[in-house]
Amino acid sequence: MLLETGEDAMEEMAIDLKKMFGGFYRGRNILVTGHTGFKGSWLCLWIYLMGARVTGYALDPATDRDNFVLCGLRHRMVDIRGDIRDEARLKQVFDLYEPEIVFHLAAQPIVRRSYEIPEETFETNVLGTVRVLENICLSHTVKTGVMVTSDKCYENREQLWGYREGDMLGGYDPYSASKGCAELVTASYRNSFFNARSGKYSGKYISSVRAGNVIGGGDWSQDRLIPDCIRALQLHRPIEIRNPESVRPWQHVLEPLYGYLLLAYKMTEQGTRYTGSWNFGPDFESTVPVGRVADMLVSLWGGGEWEDCSEHIALHEASLLSLDCTKAKTFLGWKPRMDLRQALEYTVEWYRTFRREDVYPLCRRQIAAYCAACMSAGENSEPQGL
Repeated sequence: MLLETGEDAMEEMAIDLKKMFGGFYRGRNILVTGHTGFKGSWLCLWIYLMGARVTGYALDPATDRDNFVLCGLRHRMVDIRGDIRDEARLKQVFDLYEPEIVFHLAAQPIVRRSYEIPEETFETNVLGTVRVLENICLSHTVKTGVMVTSDKCYENREQLWGYREGDMLGGYDPYSASKGCAELVTASYRNSFFNARSGKYSGKYISSVRAGNVIGGGDWSQDRLIPDCIRALQLHRPIEIRNPESVRPWQHVLEPLYGYLLLAYKMTEQGTRYTGSWNFGPDFESTVPVGRVADMLVSLWGGGEWEDCSEHIALHEASLLSLDCTKAKTFLGWKPRMDLRQALEYTVEWYRTFRREDVYPLCRRQIAAYCAACMSAGENSEPQGL
């Protein structure tokens, strides 16, 4: 298991984080939209540990138990609250803090909620992406942008094999459709404005990234499997599972985030060679049904049970979805480091820790152990063939 490290090793690895990617992130100005969210908080902490100056722009955290709050990130970065659709406010942030690299994560991220607020979902996920891209165009400092969408951006045909980056985009529900739209918007800006041959803003590099079902500590979102499971287990109630047979690609939050960081580094250093769209998903063995994940979580928790609460008349959600990550493995040198059990062990440890002690050292240790595994495997070396 990756986390078998003592405190001394943790401190040593935490120092080494600043040397990752050849010290690339140290001292750089980085902007993260959606920094108060689950993925955003882990990304900001990681970038901070690598020595960057981090600015975040997002709405308030959803709860006082979110990873952003409990890690004390507002004391470790510039913490700005605002709506991604607010054009004037967002431009002020770009102008004042002069980022060189932008990670765009701000979104309405819940499929079932998109049925309740479809207009807001499209405004946030599509218009919000346009707002960020416009500011990247106009900024005199931004060189690189990583636009985070979702594996649900694909036209899901319930196929057994994983979707590749060139497959058709689509989306049945408003959330999935909004992410497909965000992908089209990003590609349009890349082709129209960042084109090296004729683009008005050539010299800037943009990619979109698509991850699977991401799990980890500090996520309390409604209608997500792990948070729903943890809430039920803490209350000693049966876990209600809507679609136990639905198959998803499960991965710990650190897995795709490492891919985003690696991609931003490669784009900034080598330009259009690494622009485009990229999948960052788990190996096939971690693409499993919801019910199996619940079984493993209950076992690691040490008790509990779940019950099938499938709805006879239910909102549509895809029953089979997986990603083909050959492109990232071949051309970036990225690959998953955890299997599903390890991902769940990391996750359960966070939820067992947060009530009794500060989670910042735990998060730092998990990041450090993960990075040590990547660095020992030589994943910062130059890949071949692109």
